[in-house]
Amino acid sequence: MENPMLKSFHDNDLIEATIDELQEKMQVGEISSKELVLMYMNRIGHLDKKIHSVLELNPDALHIAASLDAERKEQGARGPLHGIPILIKDNIDTGDKMHTTAGSLALKDHCAQKDSFVASQLRQAGAVILGKTNMTEWANFMTEGMPSGYSSRGGQTLNPYGTGKFDVGGSSAGSGAAIAANFAAAAIGTETSGSILSPASQNSLVGIKPTVGLVSRTGIIPIAHSQDTAGPMARTVKDAALLLNVLAVPDENDPITLTNKDLQGMDFTVFLDEAGLQGARIGIARETYFDYLSSEKLSVMNKAVNDLKELGAEVLDGVVIPSAKGEWSYDVLTYEFKVDLNAYLRTVAQHLNIHSLSDVIDFNENHSGKCLKYGQTILIESEETSGNLTEMAYISALEKDIYFSGEKGIDYVMKEHHLDAIVFPNNYGAGIPAKAGYPSITVQAGYTPEGEPVGITFTGLAYSEPLLIKLAYAFEQATKHRKAPEIELPASE
Repeated sequence: MENPMLKSFHDNDLIEATIDELQEKMQVGEISSKELVLMYMNRIGHLDKKIHSVLELNPDALHIAASLDAERKEQGARGPLHGIPILIKDNIDTGDKMHTTAGSLALKDHCAQKDSFVASQLRQAGAVILGKTNMTEWANFMTEGMPSGYSSRGGQTLNPYGTGKFDVGGSSAGSGAAIAANFAAAAIGTETSGSILSPASQNSLVGIKPTVGLVSRTGIIPIAHSQDTAGPMARTVKDAALLLNVLAVPDENDPITLTNKDLQGMDFTVFLDEAGLQGARIGIARETYFDYLSSEKLSVMNKAVNDLKELGAEVLDGVVIPSAKGEWSYDVLTYEFKVDLNAYLRTVAQHLNIHSLSDVIDFNENHSGKCLKYGQTILIESEETSGNLTEMAYISALEKDIYFSGEKGIDYVMKEHHLDAIVFPNNYGAGIPAKAGYPSITVQAGYTPEGEPVGITFTGLAYSEPLLIKLAYAFEQATKHRKAPEIELPASE
């Protein structure tokens, strides 16, 4: 950077800075939101050529930041997010000059007519939407065998802790890699099953997959209404909680959010308790889930379990979820995807000629060299359904998922052992709470000897976010595992 003051701030203060730290420096005039945006843009320009996490920057970001700086001087800050640069996943509508594509070239020219509810909430809180992040195309509901973080629009996002060496996690891969690399203060991802928890674990972040109903899905390109949700991804539990504060608002256009009666207007930061694990009953779900771990990752998780005990938790090691080894399917998603996506695509401008799943499939076939590197088997499978959700196969799958994820799943084991939360490694336990619509939070557990991040995930019952945040914060503050990845600038830089 040419400006010596900005270069000094970037080198000494920006990396790993928390939202509170950035807010404090803006409040005393040490830095402005416009300058923060410039520094993050500069960092993205230098480093993202190695990571491919950011698809596009908001052309208005500097001007938005400048207007927020002026507002701060005249009226004071709106709140903790005033002037804070935030990145959002490429399936979340923004009514501005940026595109919303779900990583698909079929939507490369699609610009939403208005903000999603999530984007609107961020703007009202004073956040600067800095840009859109790459993602696994169609939120990894396109085909079998597609690598996490790949899209035909953005290419392959890589893990900043080991580009080409470690999985970046999906499908909110760009949000995970970008925040790990300090390209913004925090980001928004979306999850249907593991798509926040996985990249959070793989990129040494905190990721909150909220209860389905806590955060509106209006204006987000969907997979399935039974499981979809947006959520925060950040470097600290507090930063994630600050984001959740502005996202957890009922939306009359998303009826499930009207079930959120107790957490409306909640300040989740009041649950940040360093002693939060003392006396908590934590079940460790080893059977099935720990089987996925390499010996190196198992060692990290065993250490994390011991840490829970030392921090005062009553740990029940080896609790068994009755349905864990059941025959699960993604049939519900297959049926709901066509219905939900077609509803979204009806909002796409007429001249783009992409208004249904069938149109997407045809576009991909007609541009197969660029669009079908890994095929589109799941898109085709979903298109073959009726699109009216009347099939008995769908209704039976939905009822089965609800029963075995809840009553014979998480509800059962929580009640049987009087648990406050269940612990899983990384995102390996994401499937059952996803089907139940229950919340999870991932926090850093450590690293393998090679340097690959490992996450510990706390899962609870519906709308138990306050308790999960309390547990995760206590673990985070006691262990402080998070460290920035070492990303070398190209020699020419």
